[in-house]
Amino acid sequence: MKLDGQVAIVTGGASGLGGATAARLAGAGAAVAIFDRDADKGRAHATAIGATFHEVDVTDATAVADAIASAEGANGTARILVNCAGVGPPAKVVNRDGDPLPLDAFARVVSINLLGTFNVLSKFAARLVAAPRDGEEAGVIVNTASVAAYDGQIGQAAYAASKGGIVGMTLPVAREFARHGIRVMTIAPGLFLTPLLESLPEEAQHSLGAQVPFPNRLGDPEEFALLVESIVANPMLNGEVIRLDGAIRMAPK
Repeated sequence: MKLDGQVAIVTGGASGLGGATAARLAGAGAAVAIFDRDADKGRAHATAIGATFHEVDVTDATAVADAIASAEGANGTARILVNCAGVGPPAKVVNRDGDPLPLDAFARVVSINLLGTFNVLSKFAARLVAAPRDGEEAGVIVNTASVAAYDGQIGQAAYAASKGGIVGMTLPVAREFARHGIRVMTIAPGLFLTPLLESLPEEAQHSLGAQVPFPNRLGDPEEFALLVESIVANPMLNGEVIRLDGAIRMAPK
C-alpha cells in the first residue's frame, strides 16, 4: 500500500515509538490522526507534523469509536492503524515484604496494552470492513508487542502477559480479516530510546544499550517507524510478528 494520500491513525502517537511513526507517515504523505491521553504533547506534535490530534483513552470503547469517527470526518476513510499506546511499570508478583501484586495493578497494564489494542483495532476494522475497498488491499493494522513477550524479565509479569496476548492474537485476527483485504502485523521491539529510557541517567542508558549485540546501542524510534513504513508498503507481510531488537535476548533481570 502506498502511503501518499492514505489516512492513518497512530495510538500513543504523541511521543516515543508512536510519535516517530506518526511523523514518518505524515512525511510520506499520509493524513495522520494522533490518538493519545497526553493532550499537551499530542497537540504540539500534531501541529509540528501537520496531523490532527484526538485526546482519547484507548480502553474507553465509546471514546475510541468517537475518535475514529472524528478522524475520518476530518481526513476520510482510515486505512492504516498503528497501535503504540502502552505502559510498562515494573512490579514483582510477590514483593520484598511478601505481599502479592495487587490485582488492579496487573489488570491496569493488561487493560491498556492488550485490551486497548484490541479495542482500537476492532473498531477500526469494523468501519473499514464496511467501506468500499480501494484496490487489492483495504488496509493495514500494525500492533506493538515487545521482546518481553518472549524474554520477560523479573518484574515484568503483567507487561509480558499483555504483550504476549498481542503476539497471540496476531495470526487469528489476520486470518479473520484476510477476506476483507486487511493485513495484520505485530512488531516486537527490544530496547529503544523512548521517553521512559530517556528519563534514566546517561550511564544507565549506555549500560542498557551495551546489552544489544548489534547495533550495540539502544534502538532509535525512527528505526521502529521505518519498519512500520516497510510493513505498509509490502503486501506479503501479514499475520507475523517481527522482532526488532538487534538480536538481544533479555536476561532474567
